[in-house]
Order: sequence, then structure tokens, then C-alpha cells
Amino acid sequence: MLNAIKLSKSYTSGKVLDAVSLSLKPGTISGLLGRNGAGKTTLFKILCKLVTPDSGRVQQDSKKAKPIGAVIEEPGLYTYLNAYENLKLFAQIQGAPADRASLENYLRQVGLPLERKDAVRNFSMGMKQRLAIAIALLNAPDILILDEPFSGLDPTGVASLIQLIKTLAAQKIAILVSSHLMSELQKSCDYLYVIDQGKIVNEGPTQSLLNALISVYTLTGTALETAQCLKPYLLKSEFNRVTLNCEGTPISELLKRLISEGFEVHSCVPDISLEQLIIPLDA
Repeated sequence: MLNAIKLSKSYTSGKVLDAVSLSLKPGTISGLLGRNGAGKTTLFKILCKLVTPDSGRVQQDSKKAKPIGAVIEEPGLYTYLNAYENLKLFAQIQGAPADRASLENYLRQVGLPLERKDAVRNFSMGMKQRLAIAIALLNAPDILILDEPFSGLDPTGVASLIQLIKTLAAQKIAILVSSHLMSELQKSCDYLYVIDQGKIVNEGPTQSLLNALISVYTLTGTALETAQCLKPYLLKSEFNRVTLNCEGTPISELLKRLISEGFEVHSCVPDISLEQLIIPLDA
């Protein structure tokens, strides 16, 4: 659906992007993980043709006049208008269908109640994000780009937004989501790009990439602290809870050993940090 090929961009302060390449496919949620200032927003602005790269190119496989819908940085809403009025105004600006049936359909699509008539300034951050996504969906784009959409949301709002993004991807929209927090991208993304200092340092299917880069796990289960097979990997031990560093041994192998020895494992949670993920796999 979209290919970015060796995009580079510099400002007077220095190089922001260095030969960045990525590919977006229909129905796939791709994540862009990196620290604040790593180049995520600049990349998004190039993909949306708001900024011109110094080198590289963007290829799009879409016949639509406006193939990309995006929410970059904070949602730009008219806070004195209600959700329907915001959507109608943006539809008129963009030349999209502005009839009531079309606009109410977009509001339903992102889970906003039609009966809500008060000004957007009264909305929660999660509701504002949903309205911004509804605006981005005007003209039925093939590609949706969301820049730090989880910022400022509580856990319930994050879970709700992740479900919305998955629902949109099921409609064969190619979605690219950025964040500096791994947990949200782990839950929502099929494929992950890790960017650091303007370069893509790692990429791959999300779970495969995590399995290759993460070595510390916390396991809970009955009497796990007594398991002999875990002793060489043990970092911390509590009642029915252990933390392991299994570098060099797949966590799946340790889980098989535990089960074969009769132990019951209730959960296995990776200890994920951005610092681990920005170390190149071939380093």
C-alpha cells in the first residue's frame, strides 16, 4: 500500500532521518517505536507530504485522491463546536461527503455517541482522539497514520483505542502507529519498526522481534521458586513468582521444562525496555 524508501532529512540542528525505509500493507497495523525526538513525527510529515525529504522517495499504491488520513501531534479540533459540527466543518474543508448520514456513520465507526451535543472542550482525551480519527477517515483513506495516539489516555482509554485501531485494520486499512511506549504497540501491532537517532535499528513481526531482543521475564505459578531448571536463570524469587534472565535460552524452552516437571505456569510477562529494543540484532 505504501513504501518509504531511504528517506533522509536534515535541519540546521542536524540530521533527523537517515535512510529510513518502511512498508505498510492493507489490514496490517505497523508500529514505530522510538524515544521522543527520534524522528517519528518528521517521518510522518514526509509520508503525508507536509515535509519534503532531502533524499529518498515515497511510493503509494492507491488510486484515491487522498489516500492517507492522519492525526499528527495533538488533535486539531474546534473545541467550541460539538463532535458532529467539527466533523461537518472538516468534511466541507476536505471536499468529503458532508450529509448527516455520512457524518453520523463516521461517528459510529469510531464509537462516539450521536446524542452527545456538548462542546468538544468537555470531551475526555480519549474521545478527542476518536473524533480526530473520524476526521482522518473522511474520504475513506487506504492508509491511516496515528502519531502518539495513546498519550494522555488512562488504561481504559488505551484499551478502547487499541480495539478501535484493530477494528479499522480489519477493514483492510493500512495503519501506522507511533509511540515511545512499548506496551501499547505490543498489544496492537502486527509489525514493529524501532527508530533511534533517525535510523531504523530493528524491525520485524512484533512477537518475533520481542522474542529475539528480550531476555528478562517474570513468571507466576505454583511453587515456581522451587523449580531446579530455573536456578541458573534466577534473578529474583518470591512466593509463586520468579524473575529470570534467560539470555541464550528461549523462554519457550524453559516453559516446556517447567511443564514437563509438573509445574503450573499462570503467566509469563516480558520485561520490556526501549533500551533493549534499540540494540541492533546484528550488534
